[in-house]
Amino acid sequence: MCWLCDSGRPQLHGNSQLGRRDFLKKAAAGGVAAGALNLFAAPSARADERDDPPEDSGRRGRRYIIRGGAVMTMDPSMPNKGEWPQADVLVEGKKILAVGPNLRAGDAGEIDARGRIVMPGFIDTHHHQFETALRSFLANGVLINDTSGSQASNPTYFEFILLTFAPVYRPQDVYISELFGGLAQLDDGVTTVHDVSQIHHSPQHSDAAIQALFDTGRRAAFGFFESAGAAVIGTNPGNKYPTDAPRIKKQWFSSSDQLVHMIMGGEVYLGDASTDLSWTIGRQLGLQIAAHILSPFGIRPIFDRLTAAPPTGGNGHIGIGPDNLFIHMTGMSDAAWQRVKDVGAQVSIAFPIEMNMRHGMPPIVRMQQMGMEPSLSTDVEVTLTADFFTQMRSAMNLQRVLVNQMILDSPNGNQNLPDHRNWELPQSAVTVRGPFPYWPTPPADVPAPLVARDVLRYATINGAKALRLESKTGSLTPGKEADIIILDATAPNVFPVNNVPGAVVSLMERTNVETVIVAGNVRKWKGKLVGVDLPRLRQQLEASRDFIFAKAGVTQNLFH
Repeated sequence: MCWLCDSGRPQLHGNSQLGRRDFLKKAAAGGVAAGALNLFAAPSARADERDDPPEDSGRRGRRYIIRGGAVMTMDPSMPNKGEWPQADVLVEGKKILAVGPNLRAGDAGEIDARGRIVMPGFIDTHHHQFETALRSFLANGVLINDTSGSQASNPTYFEFILLTFAPVYRPQDVYISELFGGLAQLDDGVTTVHDVSQIHHSPQHSDAAIQALFDTGRRAAFGFFESAGAAVIGTNPGNKYPTDAPRIKKQWFSSSDQLVHMIMGGEVYLGDASTDLSWTIGRQLGLQIAAHILSPFGIRPIFDRLTAAPPTGGNGHIGIGPDNLFIHMTGMSDAAWQRVKDVGAQVSIAFPIEMNMRHGMPPIVRMQQMGMEPSLSTDVEVTLTADFFTQMRSAMNLQRVLVNQMILDSPNGNQNLPDHRNWELPQSAVTVRGPFPYWPTPPADVPAPLVARDVLRYATINGAKALRLESKTGSLTPGKEADIIILDATAPNVFPVNNVPGAVVSLMERTNVETVIVAGNVRKWKGKLVGVDLPRLRQQLEASRDFIFAKAGVTQNLFH
């Protein structure tokens, strides 16, 4: 180590492994001190700055180092709680070798991360990617037609997305929607997804979905769910769900050392026979079992039976366990929730969609009061974006509006909160002592407001735990695979940074995602996806969209 180099006055060391090129890089940035106060100053322009990512990134034995960023590992067990205002991340092959300040890297390739935030990629634990071609179609709709005649009641998700559009999908429609949707999230910094692909009209549809997940080049859990819509209206004679699961597992997922793995979908609203069969097959294959659990589809009494001890749901011989991932969990009973916690099942909350489409109140306050934490999921792009900055902000804002009002109304016994007409203070509000008569001390039984680190945890390591991937991803822990995003903190919407977690959650969006790395492989570089022909893919997706609308008999109207 050289004090002069470290202090911003580079020296050319003749015997050093650092060559003249590296010296020139350091010298060009000599006006910028290494201290944290100048961390987010934009690096000086350098004539020799590379336009390409490190060569052969992700390949065995290939090393590169991410230099000088604000590093947030999401692993508080690491030194300095895994957070440094300026540090390096050393990657070899697909693994993280080391994290910390001033790492030695020999002749490793270098990514200059000064003025950037370096953190784990986001993890989406529930996303219906097959619906990409239908983006924004249901911007105003809810789950089911409520017969009100409002714009929200028609079109709706059940009647149009599931019963009208989904049944006409061909395998090629599945493929392009899955691929384009996956690449779009990769561009957003989402390095892992649980693809809930309820589009398995035939084995060919299943294979198309899986191939797209592999071709996207990011980490994924393939969720083998039912043939949505077509199963209801009887238009899927080639349907092999759930009995095709062993073939799929053997053909596509015989190795655990690959980016894509398999989850068994086992919806409880399809009837006892289907639930029993899907859960039994999934457990025989050693797969995690996922299901949508929400009150609008009449699931509460079904789930109560399934979570009873001993279970009386299904045919009485299956029950929930630590291998379950439950999506939404809105409107469920106290007893069912307690059982979910007791067995260690995972819960995924899709905050924006649940609020928008009438799934019921996202159960974040209940989970906090029970000492539980969720992962985050985007659900459906037919209604809202799959951007993960939106997911984090929505989670934090929804929880805060609830607990803040609970605190403000606590002197009145929260008597107003059940009254849908007025969630503000009652007309005869009780005051408290002190200079602010309507600013009470939070009661002990009201959860604390979420902070930025909380939702970052939900978006990273909690997602990894929910998909049983915490040994591989979710944090920048040495030994884990290198799923890393580099976020531009010099951009006008963020600069200057005064709080790293807060900057990511409160201020950033897709354009701040500069570099995305999956298992060591650079997949987005300097704001552009690597090796992706977007114009050609747009043409394919547009053609698929046009076919789906025409086959479904739905007129395309851009202003409906």
